Amino acid sequence: MLFMVTLTWEPEKREEAVARRTQFKYPEGMKQIGEWTDLAGGRVFILSEAEDPKAVLAATFAWTDLGKFEITPVMETDELLKLLPKT
Repeated sequence: MLFMVTLTWEPEKREEAVARRTQFKYPEGMKQIGEWTDLAGGRVFILSEAEDPKAVLAATFAWTDLGKFEITPVMETDELLKLLPKT
C-alpha cells in the first residue's frame, strides 16, 4: 500500500527536525518512494510503501513531538481507473 505522509512543524522546531532527519532510518516494512520539502519551509511530503500500516505509524511516532502528521493512503490514478466501472 502507498501512503502520502505530510509532516508540518513550527519554525522554532526547524533545527531539531533537520537534525533528526539526518539520523532517521525507516523501520523494517516501510520503504521510502520519494521525499519532498516545501520550499517555503515547515513541511515535508513523503511517499512510502508498506504492507502493514503499523510500519507507517512506527515511523511517524518518532516525530510526533515535533509537529503534526497527515497520513493518507493513496493509489496510482491509472490503477484506480482500472477499478472503476466502464461507462
